[in-house]
Amino acid sequence: MKKLQGKQLFLREAKYMAGIVFGALLVAIGYAWFLMPYNMAPGGVGGLAQVLNFYFRIPVGMSMIILNIPLFVISFIFIGRSFGAKSVLGMLISSVFTDLVNIQNIARIGILSLGEHTYSYQGRTIFAYLGPEDLLLSAIAGSVVLGLGLGIIFKSRGSTGGTDIPVALIKQKAGVSIGTGYYIVESGIILLVAILLKDPKILIWGYINLFITTKITDLASEGLPYIKGVYVISPKVDEIKEDIYAELDRGVTFFKALGGYEKKETEVLFCVINRRQVPLLTDIVKDIDPDAFMIVTDVYDVLGYGFRSRKINLSE
Repeated sequence: MKKLQGKQLFLREAKYMAGIVFGALLVAIGYAWFLMPYNMAPGGVGGLAQVLNFYFRIPVGMSMIILNIPLFVISFIFIGRSFGAKSVLGMLISSVFTDLVNIQNIARIGILSLGEHTYSYQGRTIFAYLGPEDLLLSAIAGSVVLGLGLGIIFKSRGSTGGTDIPVALIKQKAGVSIGTGYYIVESGIILLVAILLKDPKILIWGYINLFITTKITDLASEGLPYIKGVYVISPKVDEIKEDIYAELDRGVTFFKALGGYEKKETEVLFCVINRRQVPLLTDIVKDIDPDAFMIVTDVYDVLGYGFRSRKINLSE
């Protein structure tokens, strides 16, 4: 990829860092204000952190850091450095914020009244933005805010670690798709948390929250569906092609086009990628040719190298 210089590089990295921080703040609010008080985290490390908090009174954010440390060590050993510094940063900031922005701390600085957000739930005192009578609303609000935060972090080239790591391992070792890997890992965690906390309703809330969170994450990061078709019109499509090969490991197709205004022939590059590669491809194109014309379209289904059809085969 063409290297950005000086101010341009600084501004782009600053934008990414600001996105990670803001996304982490939203993740923390979703957890601390809406989901964690009712043990409704949608699987993942957040779900396991509920267990540590419930039995050992370890703060949720600290529990998330404790659980993530061995996962990051495993990722560096078996996967490599693909999760990078921004992922570690996203994990640390979201975990620390989860403890910092809880209702009790927010009440201490006078933003909320602690008395108005103190409730009794299942025989224990909790501090939540919404009361037990608004349990469904709390689940929806928390999942939306959490999903929005995760989507912003993904769009800023970061992650929060957690289940991204075992999913990557399952994909690498077992060859299953990323989507299947996520459902395997998240379903296992939701079931485990429900058993450890002895509350079957966690299964229901867990899957409801998981569904909402993943949909909002998709929309916030780069929208649906999972597959995108990208057209790039630029005099530098050959340079862009080389970076797509090197950075995204995707093939491209060229075809001739005729400009309607100047009647001038030009080449158009077409590439099919997954949604999480769209921001990186955008960087590649804009770094090489800031004046390039780029169109991103939804692709319902694709068959071929690097992709798995979304259609259901009823004969299997």
